[in-house]
Amino acid sequence: MNDIDPEQARAALDSVGRARDHVAAEIGLPRAYWWILAAAWLVLGVIGAYGPAWAATVATIVFGVGHSIAASRLLEGRRRTAQLQVSREVADRRVPVVVVAMLLALVALTVAAALALDADGAHHPQLWAAVFVAAVVGFGGPEILRTLRRRLGA
Repeated sequence: MNDIDPEQARAALDSVGRARDHVAAEIGLPRAYWWILAAAWLVLGVIGAYGPAWAATVATIVFGVGHSIAASRLLEGRRRTAQLQVSREVADRRVPVVVVAMLLALVALTVAAALALDADGAHHPQLWAAVFVAAVVGFGGPEILRTLRRRLGA
C-alpha cells in the first residue's frame, strides 16, 4: 500500500464525511406516507362534519392506532425509498420526535383553522379545516419535515 500524506488522508475523510451528510439529508418518510396521512385527515374531517360524535371518536382512535403501527416502522426515517436503508448510526434519533411534533402542530393548525372558520360562519368548519391541513400535508409534508430537520439539527 502506498504511503498517504496527511493532506490526502484529510481530503479522503472530508469526502467520506460529505457523502455521509448527503445520505443523512435523504432521511425522511416515503411520499406515500404523506398522502395516506392527508387522506386519513380528510376522512376524519368528513366523519367529524357528517357523523355522530361517537364515530369521530372511534375514527380518531383508529387513526391513532393505525399511525402508531405504521410509525413504528417508518418514523425513524431510515427507509424513505426502497433503494436505500440508512443505518441507525447515520439516522438521527430525533427524527421521530420531529415527526410527532409536526403532527401535533398540524392538529393545532386544524383546530385553529376550524375555530376561525366557525367564527366566520362557515358551514362544516371542521371539514374545511381538514381539507386545508390535508393539502398542506400531502403537498408539503416532506419539505416541511426536511426544513424542520435542518433547522433543528435532527
